[in-house]
Amino acid sequence: MTISPQEFDYIRTFICEHAGIVLETGKEYLVESRLAPIAKSRGHASFASLVAGVRAGDLQLKRAVIEAMTTNETTFFRDVAPFEVLREHVIPQLMESRRATRELKIWYGASSTGQEPYSVVMMLLQHFPALADWKVTHYATDINIDVIERARAGKYNQVEMNRGLPATYLVKHFEKVGTEWQLKAAVREKVRFEQLNLVKAWPTLPTFDIIMLRNVMIYFDTEAKRQILTKLSRHLAPDGYLFLGGAETTMGIVDSFKRMQFERAGCYCKTDSPAANQLRKGAA
Repeated sequence: MTISPQEFDYIRTFICEHAGIVLETGKEYLVESRLAPIAKSRGHASFASLVAGVRAGDLQLKRAVIEAMTTNETTFFRDVAPFEVLREHVIPQLMESRRATRELKIWYGASSTGQEPYSVVMMLLQHFPALADWKVTHYATDINIDVIERARAGKYNQVEMNRGLPATYLVKHFEKVGTEWQLKAAVREKVRFEQLNLVKAWPTLPTFDIIMLRNVMIYFDTEAKRQILTKLSRHLAPDGYLFLGGAETTMGIVDSFKRMQFERAGCYCKTDSPAANQLRKGAA
């Protein structure tokens, strides 16, 4: 099944408008490989028929196309450095500044199948037992309903388990269920998973102490990045921390964030935060 230039243009415009994802010329093969199974499973013999169904407003088909074109690559403790910075710097600092309220709020804005929020939960259980009597909110969102359901189940195959998960965490927090491994309920129940489309209107959200939005904005155009980062700044506490992916930056997009001097961590604070002021003093 081959997609025509006109059909590709329609699909990439549709995906950009509804998911913020930019598909450049030359990505026809990607659209074909991901949407051909959708077309066949729904009785469309060609991409022309698939596009006609999307144009006609078939909501289930539109959702299937959007979800097929989103990337859900993730692993436990992905990239390592952000989790080290959380453990060694960010969490201790926030615990000190939040002693009166004893409350922490963390948002994972592109949580995929759940490995990132679950990694943080397990890390906090392992290294910060004092948080046991704190109110710690783990709010995880993704555009893809199917991966949200997988995340809620907390079940992973052996390949996924082998990617970044320390053996001690496997023994302590997982149990074998058939050929898969499932997180124990005590970990799963700490994370609330919901659907959220970053490029559409957001629901009412609180202020977060930490926002993890890693490895998703690389797929957006500059204007979508600007809008998302502007909204993120409104939902991040004055002394909070934003984590982006290693290939992502706020530079040249918005001036409301300043990168922290943590190597490879992609950690940012607000430009008017105490941490940013300290950075400026150090550079003086």
